Amino acid sequence: MQQVILTGVQPTASGLHLGNYFGAILPILNIQKDNENKSIYLFVADLHAITNPDVVIDTKNKENLLCTYIASGVDIKKTHLFFQSDVPAHAELGWVLICNTTYGELSRMTQFKDKSAKSVQANGTASIPTGLLVYPPLMAADILLYDTNIVPVGADQKQHVEITRNIAERFNNKYGKTFTIPEPQFSEEQGRITDLQDPTKKMSKSAANKNGVIFLNDTKEEVAKKIKVAITDNYNSVKYNPSKQPAITNLITIYNLITGMSIEQIESKYANIKNYGEFKKNLTEVVVNFLSNFQEKFAEAKKNIKTIYKQVEENTKVVSAIADKKVALVYKKIGLR
Repeated sequence: MQQVILTGVQPTASGLHLGNYFGAILPILNIQKDNENKSIYLFVADLHAITNPDVVIDTKNKENLLCTYIASGVDIKKTHLFFQSDVPAHAELGWVLICNTTYGELSRMTQFKDKSAKSVQANGTASIPTGLLVYPPLMAADILLYDTNIVPVGADQKQHVEITRNIAERFNNKYGKTFTIPEPQFSEEQGRITDLQDPTKKMSKSAANKNGVIFLNDTKEEVAKKIKVAITDNYNSVKYNPSKQPAITNLITIYNLITGMSIEQIESKYANIKNYGEFKKNLTEVVVNFLSNFQEKFAEAKKNIKTIYKQVEENTKVVSAIADKKVALVYKKIGLR
């Protein structure tokens, strides 16, 4: 039985960071290596990017994300890479699923509660974007259109897959078997990269303090500065201990993910250091070399953008045919056709 894997990333002006790469892109690359009996869907989530009405979509940001995928090693002949907005079925099914959810279950979503709380002003008035509320049904549509089995997600996205499952099961119970029930695939907690300035939070593009985030397009000077000022602790020991040493554990995680060295090998290599300076210096070299290689491939992708767009157009035709077929089935089930 063929496995269907799907994931997408929003395009932003700042681009992706190390956390995005290892959390969202690397799992796809690993799946791509062994794509026998697997169908992979990877999209630029531009419809999700307009959840906030203040956001203006720049085609340059979309193109940069496309090139980021390619530079990272995504093979667009093996993976269905496309722009979400180029497949209208996402929005069509999204509307049907919105009509099959309730305000109560959407308003209880953690992401909605957290982000909407930031929209409440001091005087109690709120300007909460409706798109923030109905984001989950659109995400469910992304997943359910292609009979997705596996959705690679971080722990913070678990609730979105759960509501997708709930929506699919509810629809199937009401109208008969229509959607495949997806399963989340979580990356190992050991591979979770956190903020360099606050290791209790995940690395995020929207972080107020950019010193906590290493972007894929950072210069070597920026990388050196961010790692130099990254918080550590007073133990002066390179030990992987998420509870007692979360900051240095985060730096070890980055070292591990980039070099492939095991945690034990890293701890052994730096067992006799007297302070974190040497470790940070070596980590800087590791990160800079990784990003330099990526940035060279990114520049090459930019040069070949016309060829890439041509392949993306072909991918879009393929996924559109699949998505349209699913929407037609849904319309028939609910009586629109």
